[in-house]
Amino acid sequence: MNNSHSEAYAAAGVDIEAGYKGVQLMKKHVERTMIPGVVSGIGGFGGLFAPDIAGMKEPILVSGTDGVGTKIRVAQLMDKHDTIGIDCVAMCVNDIICCGAKPLFFLDYIAIGKNDPEKVASIVSGVAEGCVQAGCALIGGETAEHPGVMAPDDYDLAGFAVGIVDREKMIDSSRMKAGDVILALPSSGLHSNGFSLVRKVFDIEHADLAKPLDELDGRSLGDELLTPTRLYVKPVLAAMEAARVYGVSHITGGGFYENIPRCLPDGLAARIDKSTLKIPAIFSLLQEKGNIPERDMFNTFNMGTGMVLVVDKEDVVKAVSALDAAGQESRVIGEVVAGDGGVELL
Repeated sequence: MNNSHSEAYAAAGVDIEAGYKGVQLMKKHVERTMIPGVVSGIGGFGGLFAPDIAGMKEPILVSGTDGVGTKIRVAQLMDKHDTIGIDCVAMCVNDIICCGAKPLFFLDYIAIGKNDPEKVASIVSGVAEGCVQAGCALIGGETAEHPGVMAPDDYDLAGFAVGIVDREKMIDSSRMKAGDVILALPSSGLHSNGFSLVRKVFDIEHADLAKPLDELDGRSLGDELLTPTRLYVKPVLAAMEAARVYGVSHITGGGFYENIPRCLPDGLAARIDKSTLKIPAIFSLLQEKGNIPERDMFNTFNMGTGMVLVVDKEDVVKAVSALDAAGQESRVIGEVVAGDGGVELL
């Protein structure tokens, strides 16, 4: 590709040579994600992967796609781009684990106003780190330069994940019953949802994002907001192996009220004891500064709980032990009760 150059395209604002340089810079990050099954490296027209289905009776592919949303604006203002990719991976793989699927591979898509190879490589380094934490491979992607449509420093990031699960091991909510226990897996903070409201409340375009805040135990607002989304893949898979898990919900946009019901069958509801929740300081600061009603907080943010598991009441100790062994804190926050599929916060 050394002789690939277009003066006309460059005059229109697209530097194809910068794109080639970006690919070269990101290769070292991509190599960290290589796992058995990867057939092709990056740079081809398609990413190839040969899944190991030995021992599976009926393998099911599970896919998920998502973006980082307006949290990217915080990264742009702080000129820190090496963690936002973790969020992108997490938002996808944390979804597909909800049916019990193990992520296999991931692809990313970066739209950018002006292709800065170093910035793109920094973004991809975060994507690669997310893939390593999830145990999947980064097998392809796309960087698209959008001059005249996006400002030179603007970019957006989205991704796509594919996982696999044997049908007989899929999460089956039909076995859920009243009395089953609800476990919370703590979040690392805001994760990657609700940032349109966050940006408005903190007026981040004019805020001093680097200033340490007493309310955040000396952390800056920028560092707190950029804390990457926690990945739950390996702990949840460990819990599924050790215990009867009947439901899993990724607590993203819509908070408790929208996401927990997604794993509940008809005739059942979730009863949550608010006193058991460990809510990080950023949520209290956000609620106070924005004068946000508690109901809206739990209907917008994760409130310190990034993932919820519904476990057979006889298997709670097994599930907690497996999560502990995987390095994942958990706590009992409620139970399943007869109801209309809603969430009761008491």
